[in-house]
Amino acid sequence: MNIIVQKFGGTSLAAPEAREQALIKIRQARQKDLMPVVVVSAMGRNGAPYATDTLKNLVAMEGTPTSQKNLDLLLSCGEIISAVVVSDLLEAAGHPAVALTGWQAGIVTDDHFGEADILNIENEKLLGYLEQGIIPVVTGFQGINARQEITTLGRGGSDTTAVALGAALKAECVEIYTDVNGIMTADPRVVPQACMLDEIHYDEIFQMADQGAKVIHPRAVEIARQNGVTLRIRNTMSDHPGTLICGRHQTFNTAYTTQREELLTAITQKDGLTRVVLVSQGDAATESLFFDDLAAGGISIDMINFSTDQKAFVIDNSSVSRFHQLMDSRPFTCELFPQVSKVTIIGNRMTGIPGVMATVMRALTDQGIPLLQSSDSHATISCLVPSSEAHRAVQALHQAFGLDRRKSNS
Repeated sequence: MNIIVQKFGGTSLAAPEAREQALIKIRQARQKDLMPVVVVSAMGRNGAPYATDTLKNLVAMEGTPTSQKNLDLLLSCGEIISAVVVSDLLEAAGHPAVALTGWQAGIVTDDHFGEADILNIENEKLLGYLEQGIIPVVTGFQGINARQEITTLGRGGSDTTAVALGAALKAECVEIYTDVNGIMTADPRVVPQACMLDEIHYDEIFQMADQGAKVIHPRAVEIARQNGVTLRIRNTMSDHPGTLICGRHQTFNTAYTTQREELLTAITQKDGLTRVVLVSQGDAATESLFFDDLAAGGISIDMINFSTDQKAFVIDNSSVSRFHQLMDSRPFTCELFPQVSKVTIIGNRMTGIPGVMATVMRALTDQGIPLLQSSDSHATISCLVPSSEAHRAVQALHQAFGLDRRKSNS
């Protein structure tokens, strides 16, 4: 039995014509002798009657506090509605189907309400339906803990559900359907010349998702990488083949290249950041204790540049007020620089290739864009720039590395 998991996001289910296109994609899988397992998100986005954020706002409007446990129970309703609707549509079209909640599909999680991790998937029931030719339509974003309490998986949870099911069922592929044709070299709203990517490596898409590109959740990519699950990002409303996500590069035959236009895969932008600069007082023990307190306060730091005389790093704007509270009575001189953005170039072929940072510097300098600080990993170089210059920085780097000349094989 050749299994394929097909996940449909909220925009793919929001309107009758979109749901009809989703049914076409499911029927096409059956015509290729593939047995689909369908994973669905709640219909629509914030404001739509059954969207996750709409349900969350319903509780907020009441003005009374609710537990995260009860909130998970409420938020699970959106996906249940989608599962029933899609299952009924499949049945009406002559395809036996069954709607299943996360726990009915065997998805067991830990007790972390709102951000639960999947511990195990008991796949016997799903396999039983598939062997009978019945299409399971599974609610994304949710599972059940050991005490039989409904949990949700956090943002991007339906992607995580789909990939975890793909791994548990040894699926041929997991298709993530959305409202774009696939993954592009940059946000086309920022770079009109951005190109579609035929394929991308797990490491690169993980970095894209982690650095601000809203294409697929990093946790889903990590599960796919660990289990060797092939992913494909596709558009519900078109027949475009989309972007393949896997552990190999088929487009290029060599592991490394010195051709500038082949070094990078994509460029991302993350906004809503504040730069922090602490002037060191020479007391290493006090400084170490302060960073322990940051961690205990749930404040994550990024783009860390430490030297003997100062410590520079970046925090999310949502953490600024907590940071100020922790700074009270601390023996540090501290400056905060709001309205900064992180622009990241991504490509696991640039490791060990000289001149990459020189190209970055030249591209930004030629446009008069100040580089506040930088950080790098084996597959990324991140540049901190004023938010007012972020779009120009993305455009300059996209052009400097020839990403607008990338060829699509689709």
